[in-house]
Amino acid sequence: MDAYLLDWLNLVLRGAHVITGIAWIGASFYFVGLDSSLTPPADDKDRAKGIGGELWAVHGGGFYHQQKYPVAPARLPEQLHWSMWESYSTWLTGFALFTTLYLFNAGTFLIDKNVHDWSPTAAIATALAFFVAFWLIYDAICRIFGPRRNGDLIVGILVFAFIVFASWLSCRLFAGRAAFLLVGAMMATTMTANVAMVIIPGQRKVVAALREGRAVDPIHGQRGKQRSVHNTYFTLPVVFTMISNHYGFVFGAKHNWLVLVVLMLAGALVRVSFVLRHKALVEQRPVPWRYAIAGTLLVVATVAVLLPAPPAATAQTPAPAPTFAEVEAIVAQRCSACHNAALANKNVRLDSAAEIRAHAQEVYQQAVVLKLMPISNATQMTDAERAALGRWYEAGAPAR
Repeated sequence: MDAYLLDWLNLVLRGAHVITGIAWIGASFYFVGLDSSLTPPADDKDRAKGIGGELWAVHGGGFYHQQKYPVAPARLPEQLHWSMWESYSTWLTGFALFTTLYLFNAGTFLIDKNVHDWSPTAAIATALAFFVAFWLIYDAICRIFGPRRNGDLIVGILVFAFIVFASWLSCRLFAGRAAFLLVGAMMATTMTANVAMVIIPGQRKVVAALREGRAVDPIHGQRGKQRSVHNTYFTLPVVFTMISNHYGFVFGAKHNWLVLVVLMLAGALVRVSFVLRHKALVEQRPVPWRYAIAGTLLVVATVAVLLPAPPAATAQTPAPAPTFAEVEAIVAQRCSACHNAALANKNVRLDSAAEIRAHAQEVYQQAVVLKLMPISNATQMTDAERAALGRWYEAGAPAR
């Protein structure tokens, strides 16, 4: 019953996280595209009112005229729309899901003793420290180097270097799937902190100053713009880490930290082209697809590097398929602990001959092809055992 309720909690939290994430990413992409698509207002009266850019759009059977005031309108309206709850809700549901799946099951999901043998308490504390440390160091980099000459370039290089280090360290401490997810969650936490700690407080100070008739400090707009740009480039790398736990060949690679960095960089490069695309279309220039092409080539190169080596030609007779008794012994030792009558994870039981045969395809897929199971290889299934299960299934999963 506990496993059943946990699965329902997982489903509800995952659904809420996906929905709120779509809302946040959609709003972020929309405003980045809108800001880059604005053109100087055609009407002199609009320019006289302080409007710096406008966009005419058609959608849903109607026409929209969107205008941007670089500073503020002459009269600030009482009702203002604030874009923040999409971000907060995404982080809250994501952290709840991370807590339910990873922190409450740290011994299974966070720890791989072949990577680093430590206690669940230490693993949990370190995982949470990643969130806090990354935000504090990232924020310090932005505040110290951002205002300097070529500040955006310096900040970009330093933040990227820090992400590389965090990726390397995470993959040296945690199970592969947890390490990838942790790096993404770390970056997502910083994205929400940008909204909660910099963008929204800065906007509130600007609004308060305007309502009181005081001069507006331009630093708030500069910081908000900088953090918003960072958030949009973080988005695709974070999305990749969120889905990476379904692909063992990625997080289980020999140099998995480097795979993580390269694929996140590929996502960021693709995003660069789409951000620049809006301005290019407005100015009737060619879209700079070179960044997206570079990102795509990085993905292709990663696919080539991770391509499994073909089996070496040999004159020896191929190993025969194991007997069912041998398969049953492997499953009993490596799989049944989590798939039995008392604890049927994912509603799968492997504690009887009939159940093993019924789930032969799933065993083959999860343990042999994807190598996702056992989770974090907690029961230390060997490559030879995986190969034996593979030969058994490929021979038709015989019952003898």
